[in-house]
Amino acid sequence: MTAAVRKASFALTGRLHKLGIFNDADLLLHLPMRYEDETRLTPIRALASGVSQQVEGEVEHAEITFRPRRQLVARLRDDSGTLVLRFLNFYPAIQKMLEPGKRVRAFGEVRSGFWGEEMIHPRVLAVTAGEALPQALTPVYPATAGLAQSALRKLVGRAFERASLADLLPESLRRSLKLAGWERSLRYLHQPPTDARLGALDARSHPAWRRIKFDELLAQQISLRKAYVERRAHAAAQLHPQGILTARLIEALPFALTGAQRRAVDEIARDIAQPYPMQRLLQGDVGSGKTIVAALAMLQAAENGLQAALMAPTEILAEQHYRKLAGWLQPLGLEVAWLSGSQKKRERAAMLEKIATGEALLVVGTHALIEETVALEKLGLAVVDEQHRFGVRQRLALREKVCGRLPHMLMMSATPIPRTLAMSYMADLDVSVLDELPPGRTPIVTKLVADARRDEVIERVRDACREGRQAYWVCPLIEESETLQLQTAVETFETLRAELAELKVGLVHGRLKPAEKAEVMDAFLRNEVQVLVATTVIEVGVDVPNASLMVIEHAERFGLSQLHQLRGRVGRGAAASSCVLVYAQPLSQNGRERLKAIYETTDGFEIARRDLHLRGPGEFIGARQSGVPLLRYADLERDVDLIEAAKQAAEEMQARFPDAAEALLARWYGGRAELLKA
Repeated sequence: MTAAVRKASFALTGRLHKLGIFNDADLLLHLPMRYEDETRLTPIRALASGVSQQVEGEVEHAEITFRPRRQLVARLRDDSGTLVLRFLNFYPAIQKMLEPGKRVRAFGEVRSGFWGEEMIHPRVLAVTAGEALPQALTPVYPATAGLAQSALRKLVGRAFERASLADLLPESLRRSLKLAGWERSLRYLHQPPTDARLGALDARSHPAWRRIKFDELLAQQISLRKAYVERRAHAAAQLHPQGILTARLIEALPFALTGAQRRAVDEIARDIAQPYPMQRLLQGDVGSGKTIVAALAMLQAAENGLQAALMAPTEILAEQHYRKLAGWLQPLGLEVAWLSGSQKKRERAAMLEKIATGEALLVVGTHALIEETVALEKLGLAVVDEQHRFGVRQRLALREKVCGRLPHMLMMSATPIPRTLAMSYMADLDVSVLDELPPGRTPIVTKLVADARRDEVIERVRDACREGRQAYWVCPLIEESETLQLQTAVETFETLRAELAELKVGLVHGRLKPAEKAEVMDAFLRNEVQVLVATTVIEVGVDVPNASLMVIEHAERFGLSQLHQLRGRVGRGAAASSCVLVYAQPLSQNGRERLKAIYETTDGFEIARRDLHLRGPGEFIGARQSGVPLLRYADLERDVDLIEAAKQAAEEMQARFPDAAEALLARWYGGRAELLKA
């Protein structure tokens, strides 16, 4: 192999890797995104404008022109008329193919141009008179720069010759589910016959597509079940319910637990008493009371003489948890340690000593908990709040603080998970759902206001504060620049301070030093600050019952779940609460749909369902960072029946056909273990 050939081969391999193609099985699963019909010819005179069609004729004339720019212009003739082919970028090979007298086929979309009817950058192929037409539709694959469709088609063709096409689904299972054969489905999708129903192919409802989607879902379910079983093979400390301190805490609470909270507490208590590690997700809407459920679980660990640690993604949220847990648990004689990156050296050293010796059985902190200097050898339970904000590595780092056994793990999320998402992406987790709000929570009224009425909104803030209430004013999310977002927050703060001179206005953002941030938040909690201007650092964890008004500027820039989280910062007291979404016009279609959804419902599960529809599962749960096998072809809304069938089939495959199950995993994931959720 020459150096040039090796270099070309290396470049091709790199391009294929960009597409997630590492072997022949990957090539066969790299399915077309659409098809083109090159099985028929259309006379030039009969060409319809705006439709992709194929013509064949003789090149009558070709030249390179330089006005208005360098381009290759050729005229093609058949028995019915002539057509201009125009190329703004071209290689010598195309120029040679279009020499006068040559016969070619051109495929493209026709439109009217300066020289008459024309195709711009059509696909051209040199042919001989009477040459046979293709007998199948032409697949168009997802590609990358430097990788032509023709090259992909050749590679797929070779993969069919080399790869295993064995049907890994047992015949009895395939027949009961009325699914098409594997090889037949693959060949049909890569090379559909001329009579194929393009509508069914485009909608991915054709039986061939259903088979592919089922196998994809089945591989995902098997991988997650495998991870679930493997975790249960590890040892964990059995944290049996003692019922002493937990009973005292429940008795001392100024509120009664909801039915959903009691159910979740019981589920967790049973799990952490087992000799294998719990892996449970506690999900509930904003304000559903997840923290007290976590506190009771942590208390059960402490009653067994082991430590429990709660990790939160932001210092504001972590400190909020610390204050609540300390208020509940220190009266029971338990010390709650606090650990964050902003602590002073002496305070931090004292906390590290208490944690290392086990004097502090309960620990709350930020990412600081997973630093090497933190010794948690007695860790029995790890609680991770807003778990989707942490990557796999960070969650593992907390779990791996203990040698020889694994701690139980409780993950919490205030973003409700739609049922179909839980069935597919969360199949390896046990899930507890807090589906009722504590009594006394007032419903939040949501209003949409155009930014032209900003003065009215400021007046509404003034009125609320005169009545003794407090307000948040959240500044627009500017993803491209944290500096711009900070600048906007500072400008808004200065404007409101001038407009609301009789009120105390505070400012909090991510660039503030933790001590300064804590000082502003404390002042707001004590009602020494009536209006809090903030960036999205207050999205989670802030609990100020007296705050009854939330203003979100440029609400159209926020995601649906984020709007719901922000709205949940109010409505935590007995007073009627409102959320005012200020938007700029014109609204995009996506922005309009988000604002419509948040206006129409306060049900977190319905909002999550709509958010999933708008964003897709990868973005919704941060799957690109979490290690979950992402779905390429199955649709969580349209393929619910396949998800349910795959869930049941996965159990049968692992129990009765373990070799076929492993082969299916290898086919879809190529043995890439990092795709299995940690």
